[in-house]
Amino acid sequence: NVGFAMGITGTSVAKDASDIVLMDDNFVSIVKAVMWGRNVYDSIRKFLQFQLTVNVGALLISFLSSVFLSETPLKAVQLLWVNLIMDTFAALALATELDRPPCRRDESLISPTMMRNILGQVFYQFITLMFVIYQGHKFVNVPVGRGLGTDAVPTTHYTMVFNVFVMMQV
Repeated sequence: NVGFAMGITGTSVAKDASDIVLMDDNFVSIVKAVMWGRNVYDSIRKFLQFQLTVNVGALLISFLSSVFLSETPLKAVQLLWVNLIMDTFAALALATELDRPPCRRDESLISPTMMRNILGQVFYQFITLMFVIYQGHKFVNVPVGRGLGTDAVPTTHYTMVFNVFVMMQV
């Protein structure tokens, strides 16, 4: 629940107790404030869905490739670069429709639909990247990047893995 108070004709007690103080005493401002509040809520949900997809995918690939290959094709600097660039793309999620019904009070921030989208995209990315890690060098005829150890210079194969990961995020 959000409390509104009128800024000009409202009492100081009402202004102190309210969450939002309308400065123009116009009831149309209440409708606009509600619409913008819903916009902010929707934007947060879009940002969370996008960021969780990127980060869960990167975490899964890094962890499982470290377990099975004893190395990760995605280096720390590459993951930092991806997060920097993907934050820019996440800003695109801040534009949304303003006319929609309110959310239920007990509704979760991450809805079942969002969770399904996140897990589906992570599964797709995981399968695709594991294929590129294990079989990608055969299709583009590049040297294998696996098994060279953590001190090896970046290879064309792992650069291809990184580029596929970035393109799937875009």
